[in-house]
Amino acid sequence: MPAPILRPRPHAPLLAALWALGAVCSFTAMAVAGREAGRSLDTFEIMTYRSLIGLMIVAGLVLALRRRSDIRTDRLGLHTLRNLFHFTGQNLWFYALTVIPLAQVAVLEASYPIWVALAAPLVLGERLTLRRVLAVLLGFAGIVIVVRPGMVPVNIGTLAALTCAIGFAGSSLVTRKLTSDQPILCILFWLTVMQGAMGLALAGHDGAIAWPAPQVWPLVVIIGLAGLAAHFCLTTALSLAPATLVVPVEFLRLPAIALVGALVYLEGIDPFVIVGSGVILAANLLNLWQRNPAPAPHPADTLRHGNR
Repeated sequence: MPAPILRPRPHAPLLAALWALGAVCSFTAMAVAGREAGRSLDTFEIMTYRSLIGLMIVAGLVLALRRRSDIRTDRLGLHTLRNLFHFTGQNLWFYALTVIPLAQVAVLEASYPIWVALAAPLVLGERLTLRRVLAVLLGFAGIVIVVRPGMVPVNIGTLAALTCAIGFAGSSLVTRKLTSDQPILCILFWLTVMQGAMGLALAGHDGAIAWPAPQVWPLVVIIGLAGLAAHFCLTTALSLAPATLVVPVEFLRLPAIALVGALVYLEGIDPFVIVGSGVILAANLLNLWQRNPAPAPHPADTLRHGNR
């Protein structure tokens, strides 16, 4: 998921919104391709091939930009921890795509900033403010509305989608530590190398790794490219406008994925999912809100916003 290497730009909300819409399209494409590829490949195989595609792109960037000095080994422990969190979350996300409605996966996965807000005071020593507490409570209310425990059965797909959000939250917290002194290309390089190795080891634990059929290869390539494109678009949007403007636009991927699920897979649009997504969006915005908004961040500071 390479972030664009850009100089700071002036505040440009319309352009930022367009880039955020690009992220919406990319995330939606990755969700559909992930569900279709999951019919013939397990999640470890998908992650192996996705990581190999990502590694080729990142290595190409390193060579093209002559940034080999960016690839460092001084914080391999943190890189390993970050990639364990992300690898776990990503595998659970791909699995959930195959067993529960797309819209439900998207909403539960989008709750990961709530878990970040809950854990940040313990992990990063950030101050636990009343606003953050209210955002966490509101976010959990949104999750309860979507899941409705006790009213509908909570199946393994629902648990996978909820747990993937926790994995992405852990990845985000470790990324905050890494971005303090690690170049973006270094983070991306170890992401693709480590997760490729993890995927290969787990995909081959039974002595057999499925080679994608000719009709599946385009889906695997879409997964790899869409993930990169999504975070390129999102990071660029965050470099042009504050997160409080970008996040609502990026959240449009929830109704977009719900619409795709309804049209392509004939999944009904659950009103509880729609209401719950609105509550989770409100919680995320409350957590982002500042009395005196900070200027738009530099792209190097926005890698933490991207997970998939």
